[in-house]
Amino acid sequence: MSINISISQIKEVTHQAYEEFKTNTVGKNADYIPFLANVDKNLFGISICLLNGQTITVGDTDYSFGIESVSKVHTAILVLQQYGAEEILEMIGADATGLPFNSIFALLLETDHPSTPLVNAGAIAACSMVLPKGKADEKWNAILNNITALCGSAPHLLDELYKSESETNFNNRSIAWLLKNFNRIYDDPPMALDLYTRQCSLGVTSTQLAITAATIANGGFNPVTKKQVFNSELAAPITSLIATVGFYERTGDWMYKSGIPAKTGVGGGIMGLMPGIMGISAFAPPIDKSGNSVKAQLAIKYIMNKLGLNVFSGKQINIVE
Repeated sequence: MSINISISQIKEVTHQAYEEFKTNTVGKNADYIPFLANVDKNLFGISICLLNGQTITVGDTDYSFGIESVSKVHTAILVLQQYGAEEILEMIGADATGLPFNSIFALLLETDHPSTPLVNAGAIAACSMVLPKGKADEKWNAILNNITALCGSAPHLLDELYKSESETNFNNRSIAWLLKNFNRIYDDPPMALDLYTRQCSLGVTSTQLAITAATIANGGFNPVTKKQVFNSELAAPITSLIATVGFYERTGDWMYKSGIPAKTGVGGGIMGLMPGIMGISAFAPPIDKSGNSVKAQLAIKYIMNKLGLNVFSGKQINIVE
């Protein structure tokens, strides 16, 4: 079954979603990271990037917020590119834990691997894998250049967020040393943890994340910069990781209700992608108990359902003028 969706329809539904949920007050800012607690809770933006490079935006789409755990996708792509899909499966894994993103218990249960690069343990392991080994500055440049290529423009380090995270990341310090104990970290643990903390402290806009999502949806080809960022055969593995654990222990509910693979971060951003169609991102700081932006979830689900988009539908979707 083939369905045509016009760009004007996408614009209309995106604006409808913004108007529908902009006054929603459910949830609260993440307060275990002091910087995030002080971000304006009324900020709200929605961005879509089509595979022709056109962007559709509404609301606070130029505001730079903490990328947080959405950055796990970017660095997972980097190590997939450096090592290959099979090696990542062996060294980290591709399984959902069914537990919160920062669970130590999950790591204790699965000592043979940290499950997936999209939870904290696997993301710290991924940062340890980034080449070249043992060289913090060069590893950081590789992480930053990769994120820049995916976003289509450079993010910037939010120094206050980085300081705030570094002073409160006690749980992640435990994870890093447990990984060392299980021989599942591949470089100096404090270095890997610092790289992970720094990447989570980058400031991005919802439009930059929509462009990243569109790049994945487009087989690694950035539709805005017109550059091939990663090998096309890696688009399927990274999309499967996002679909499996993008919302942590709430991923099944999310996929059931929205039909779009998406990755969330406690900074209030959510990045989703429809392979072969588009990337979408929404941002609003108040999160639910699982660490997922309330308004961003509502907006993306609204847009997907209104447009009849669902990765499981089997429909052929054509975007037309």
